[in-house]
Amino acid sequence: MTDSAFTFSIKTTAFDENYRPAENTRVTTNFANLARGECRKENLRNTLRMIDNRFNSLADWDNPTGERYSVELKIISVEMNIGAAGKNDSFPLIEMLQTRIFDGKNKGYIDGIVGNNFSSYVRDYDFSVLLQKHFKNHPNSCVPEGFGDLHGNLFKLFLDSDAYRDNFRKRPVICLSVSSSKTYYRTGNEHPLLGIEYRNDDVSSTDQYFAKMGMKTRYFMPRNSVAPLAFYHIDDLLSDYTNLELASTISTMETFQKIYRPEIYNANSAAAEQYKPSLNYHDYSLTRIVYDREERSRLAIEQGKFAEEHFIKPYQAILDQWSASCAV
Repeated sequence: MTDSAFTFSIKTTAFDENYRPAENTRVTTNFANLARGECRKENLRNTLRMIDNRFNSLADWDNPTGERYSVELKIISVEMNIGAAGKNDSFPLIEMLQTRIFDGKNKGYIDGIVGNNFSSYVRDYDFSVLLQKHFKNHPNSCVPEGFGDLHGNLFKLFLDSDAYRDNFRKRPVICLSVSSSKTYYRTGNEHPLLGIEYRNDDVSSTDQYFAKMGMKTRYFMPRNSVAPLAFYHIDDLLSDYTNLELASTISTMETFQKIYRPEIYNANSAAAEQYKPSLNYHDYSLTRIVYDREERSRLAIEQGKFAEEHFIKPYQAILDQWSASCAV
């Protein structure tokens, strides 16, 4: 089995106050979860307003009213087409976000960053199905050998594909919450936009998983933030992206984290020099945005099982053979 058996197609959907998730959208995806229920339109409107306000607070040069910029978001849905055994099946592999910045002063658009949010059926399978089965059978063990290899190889194949190169100029930056099981230490490094850098000597399972995707991790707490964010990247985070590009990622993903993890990112005090995030912290504020975190965790298991049934099991031999050839 060669790389040519797998091809990719990309669909884009505007994420605005009129957004409604498509039937094949992963319902645990951050943006899809906000667009459900009675408060969907108010949720979306308030989220987008938070993103714009945060962006302008970061890009405050030559911006005296704090209203110069607005951030537009597109949902990037990636399907992998599998041409094997006479079939041509497609599977919804990855969803990310792409930012674009509108400059109200110059009346023009500026490219942002692709990546930001990251969701994957195969990752749901790995963490919510495969890993849970492994720990149930081996409660005192580490993660199984080869954990994340297939997902990482599929991601790298997508980045090398014509579909990616035809649509995006730069490789992605993905921004997630720091781990609530690790301790982070403030360094002496400070970036003018990303803010204060933290380090973590004990890498998390998420860090290891993204390393299989070819991505390194750095942790920064931007100005006026209260906790560091984890930035996963392939290229040089500090020199290969402009300040406006970075601001679009910070404003978007910090807003999501304030909604989803207010105990960490909407806390009423900022992270200290030694910082251990906790979802049991009580001194925090809530946003005006409705979100059901327990439902999201439950649905991750359901979608992991969907990936197992419709992708892993039907193509197990093909995928294992191809992924093993990547290591060679």
